[in-house]
Amino acid sequence: MKPQRRVNWLEYTLEAWALGLFMFSACGFGVLLFHPASPLVTTIPDPLTRRLLMGIAMGLTAMGNFYSPWGRRSGAQMNPAVTLTFFRLGRMAGHDALGYVTAQFAGGVLGTFVAAALFHRWIADPAVAYAVTLPGRWGTGWAFAGELAISFGLMLTVLTISGWEGRAGFTGLAAGVLVATYITLEAPVSGMSMNPARTLGSAIPAMRWEALWIYFTAPPVGMLLAVEVRSLLGLGHEKHCAKMHHDSRYRCIFCEHRAR
Repeated sequence: MKPQRRVNWLEYTLEAWALGLFMFSACGFGVLLFHPASPLVTTIPDPLTRRLLMGIAMGLTAMGNFYSPWGRRSGAQMNPAVTLTFFRLGRMAGHDALGYVTAQFAGGVLGTFVAAALFHRWIADPAVAYAVTLPGRWGTGWAFAGELAISFGLMLTVLTISGWEGRAGFTGLAAGVLVATYITLEAPVSGMSMNPARTLGSAIPAMRWEALWIYFTAPPVGMLLAVEVRSLLGLGHEKHCAKMHHDSRYRCIFCEHRAR
């Protein structure tokens, strides 16, 4: 695999768009499912059921990004920890990794601010709070452990399925299912981030900085740990694409081909 030595502005822009759309959806569904004035809060009083609905909504949003035209072009990594992991694996060039990470942070912040402009006071309500990710009632230790575990699980799944001959196309589907599951079950522990750009995107407009270090350290450590575990098992030598869904009809900056 020989990355192209060029500045791929379109791919960087699409990464920003993808995470911006994800953050806009997180804020919008957060208002719909958790704001006290929302009819769904009265209709569905059980928090677990509403987290399940939130998980399904965000899992589908993630899958929509993975399999969309823009996701097929950029790879829809949408996460600095994912990008760092693919760079560690040698699947992308350093300048592209820097471009992706910068775009992801920018997209996360812009997506949340667009949601704030549209949803006004509802998104600022403490029940929604710009969809911030914060440690739950068990504290920072459990939040760190939760973020570490779910990040490890996501990357282990992504690397395993993407390297499975004839099954790589299901990588985005599996990742979306994990996002939905984690939001439903793990969100009370850490807020369910796995993504430094996703967390910062909410933290800036909300002005909530508590335990921000967790979301900048645990996700990359967990994902890089998945790489090391696979390497110890003799499974870390595949040369695959850095896209969540590789479609040969779209130009790929990571592989040696252009669009057909």
